[in-house]
Amino acid sequence: MKTPNIGITKENRQAIADQLTKILADEFVLYSKTLNFHWNIEGPDFHTVHLYLETLYEEQQEIVDTVAEKIRTIGHYVPATLKDYSELTHLTEKTKGKNDSQSIFSELLEDHESIIIFIREEIRPIADKWDAEGISDYITGLLEQHEKTAWMLRSHLK
Repeated sequence: MKTPNIGITKENRQAIADQLTKILADEFVLYSKTLNFHWNIEGPDFHTVHLYLETLYEEQQEIVDTVAEKIRTIGHYVPATLKDYSELTHLTEKTKGKNDSQSIFSELLEDHESIIIFIREEIRPIADKWDAEGISDYITGLLEQHEKTAWMLRSHLK
């Protein structure tokens, strides 16, 4: 692949790719976990929660794809194995085993908030230290998406 000439040094593109692959791993694990919950939800609110979880995993699938594409735009290959993701993620794919909506929403909220914290810590370094304002803006948008989802999940909890 031809090296991108986009005004970001090779070293900075590597540092950014390293952080984006961690975000990708988190996003993929959250996607997988959300899909798991969609398949396994139980309870009197099954139908409504099942549909809401479908919306969430579809949103996550889109995020996974766009993060992967962002890594490619800066000239790096995307890690794409479950082994890679399990080594890079801040999350766990293991669930607490309860399939009711309150348990599921609580677990998903924890994961979204964990991603929010990680992304928030990366915004300034990507813009200021590694000279990639566009990528910083992109992950700021991801942060905002997760903040909105976290708010909605909190609103479902008692």
